[in-house]
Amino acid sequence: MILALMNLFSLCWKPFGRDADRYDSIGVIGSNFAGREGREGLLWFRDVGKYASGDFSMAVVQANQVLEDQSQIESGPLGTFVGIYDGHGGPDASRYVCDHLFRHFQATSAESRGLVTAETIERAFRQTEDGYTALVSGSWNARPQIASAGTCCLVGVIFQQTLFVANVGDSRVVLGKKVGNTGGMAAIQLSTEHNANLEAVRQELKELHPHDPQIVVLKHGVWRVKGIIQVSRSIGDVYLKHQQFNREPLNAKFRLPEPMHMPILSANPTILSHPLQPNDSFLIFASDGLWEHLSNEKAVDIVNSNPHAGSAKRLIKAALHEAARKREMRYSDLRKIDKKVRRHFHDDISVIVLFLNHDLISRGTVLDSALSLRSALDH
Repeated sequence: MILALMNLFSLCWKPFGRDADRYDSIGVIGSNFAGREGREGLLWFRDVGKYASGDFSMAVVQANQVLEDQSQIESGPLGTFVGIYDGHGGPDASRYVCDHLFRHFQATSAESRGLVTAETIERAFRQTEDGYTALVSGSWNARPQIASAGTCCLVGVIFQQTLFVANVGDSRVVLGKKVGNTGGMAAIQLSTEHNANLEAVRQELKELHPHDPQIVVLKHGVWRVKGIIQVSRSIGDVYLKHQQFNREPLNAKFRLPEPMHMPILSANPTILSHPLQPNDSFLIFASDGLWEHLSNEKAVDIVNSNPHAGSAKRLIKAALHEAARKREMRYSDLRKIDKKVRRHFHDDISVIVLFLNHDLISRGTVLDSALSLRSALDH
């Protein structure tokens, strides 16, 4: 019975099968696309397309030698799933999450007879974390370095006029909301971030580890968990969750000087449910590389002041202009800098903008065919 439900549910969310599994870079399924897809150097973009509840725009720019960000949008008759996965320590964890989290989400929702709840999303996170831990265990002798790879994970799910937001790490989703009849647009952050530079996160860590005076350390003006990592929650980073992975042959810079009696990092997401309102105009999902250079208000103003097409690319370019300004250089010169060296100026940046068509949301109108799109594995 459960297997039959999962098969039915997978057809509603995404057309899995031979064609769905063949993509090793940019994967696109469904014909409901308008606008332009292209690349400009290290920038890839889908200017505009259609998903179940309106238009979307998507873009990613690479800065690292190997792209560590991954992102995806999956949309079908039952709703829409968006994921932003900001990897660190290599691409392994973010690629794993992009390959597995949505599939686990499908399965847990099918087990709940097609319902989406905070609990089904949390179980999908937990199963993905368990799967990556098993991958590290099975690869320990050949590839111990993937124990130090991890990823922030921001997920948005639109289901029956409700938006669910789940997050570990410091990616962010911001809602653009119309302010009455004033013509103004408010910027409302919906996600909770888990970064040690936030006082509330440092306090949480100290309460969880009352006997560890080094649980958070200020290094070069930046607060880090155990002096190593800024985020307090992630998928992966198993070297800070399981003692058996915090030993040789793992690189010495990741090994703790004292035994680990309990996990230091967590994979438990903070989950919010937000009933969509007619004044909710659009959602900006982005990795922290965008928010390092743009405020919530600036990002919302850029989207609100321009056509839907090209919104994600426009946000990334605005962030790159700001990154160049901070280094007292021209944007045109920044664009000439190749990957790896580019990381000294900005991070990998992934952006997905969802525009909310409330006529479609209230009527439950769906696409003629399902949509499945993920960013390139590498450029």
